[in-house]
Amino acid sequence: MRIATSTGFNRWFGRGWLTLGFVFLYVPIVSLVVYSFNDSPVPNVWRGFTLKWYEALLRDSEMLTGLWLSLKIAFLTACGSVVLGTLIAFSLIKYTRFRGRTLFSGMASAPLVMPEVVLGLSLLLMLVSVQRALGFPERGMMTIWMGHLLLGMAYAAVVIQSRLQDLNPQLEEAAMDLGAKPGQVFWLVTLPMISQSLVSAWLLTFTISLDDVVISAFLSGPGSTTMPLVIFSRARLGLNPTVNAMATVIVVIVAIGIVISSYLIARAERQRALEVSAATRS
Repeated sequence: MRIATSTGFNRWFGRGWLTLGFVFLYVPIVSLVVYSFNDSPVPNVWRGFTLKWYEALLRDSEMLTGLWLSLKIAFLTACGSVVLGTLIAFSLIKYTRFRGRTLFSGMASAPLVMPEVVLGLSLLLMLVSVQRALGFPERGMMTIWMGHLLLGMAYAAVVIQSRLQDLNPQLEEAAMDLGAKPGQVFWLVTLPMISQSLVSAWLLTFTISLDDVVISAFLSGPGSTTMPLVIFSRARLGLNPTVNAMATVIVVIVAIGIVISSYLIARAERQRALEVSAATRS
């Protein structure tokens, strides 16, 4: 009886803390969405329902330009980070012994633990020196993308590396025994099995790039102000509900992306399970 009581208490205690954690994480987001429809210009005073802040957002060229620039940089960063992160992960997992492996591993993971202020400042100094010597690149979209790529590929490498470590090497060996070339093994065997980690790494690096402020502040130039920099500059003078409307739009975009990616991953897993089951029966 005492054991059952203790088990019940532990279950409800754990659920309680889990609920508090979700409340702490998601109540601010929900309140932001709700107040984006607030008729009052004061962010925390409700005066009625309205859509005027979304109409004002459509006329806010600075915010929309910043959002479009951030989306382009985030998309390019996510794609580049997945490619470079995959190469890093394969180098560290498939080739366990090569000269300079420890140094390479440390350099690949250094952006994860290094403050973004240090990353941004060091990149700025390097790019200024390169620009003085060669005349390019000008600070703008490309330099911001380079900074985000440096940070994103480290995160992508960690996600993909964790999946490669759990991968059964016998599947690749069996494919090579059946006559597949290394390139065919990668595209037909390895890549489908790590597709979930690739999607996860893409979404993670896209989000990191989309809301980055520090690196973007160091590497941005005239006419290349990202959305987080626009919001940060306006926060000094006091925010209006237009920012809430912009944040709501981003929440909706991210939610749609997560739903679509989750559906695609689940469908791929079901298809793979059916293929494995059919192969087992045969």
